[in-house]
Amino acid sequence: MPHITIEYTANLEPALRLPALMQALHTVAAGIEAFPLAGLRTRAERRDHFLVADGHPDNAFIHLTLRIAHGRSLEVRKAAGDALFEVFCRELQPLLDTRPLALSFEISEIDPALNYKGGNIREYIAKRGAA
Repeated sequence: MPHITIEYTANLEPALRLPALMQALHTVAAGIEAFPLAGLRTRAERRDHFLVADGHPDNAFIHLTLRIAHGRSLEVRKAAGDALFEVFCRELQPLLDTRPLALSFEISEIDPALNYKGGNIREYIAKRGAA
């Protein structure tokens, strides 16, 4: 963990600079000491079917979700949230300047008893670091 998911309405394309937004969020999360780099995932999900507020077709939303492992202090979670929300808003300011857009951000903790993991990414990261 952490896992970052960007959910956005289809009507934002092509104005949404999604690769830049993803990179900016990923970079900030990678710099947070409490988050292990090997667990970091950033992804985006386009929503083709949506209604926002009064249903006007220009309305749009972008919702950011940060899912983290249980056990970090409120101070750590709040600092991470503040850092991510700041870059989220900064990257989206050009869209906010030109269209109706709802932004939201939620941090959720994953129950450790219901969190299953597997894979070999840590070994590959270690090998690349040694090279």
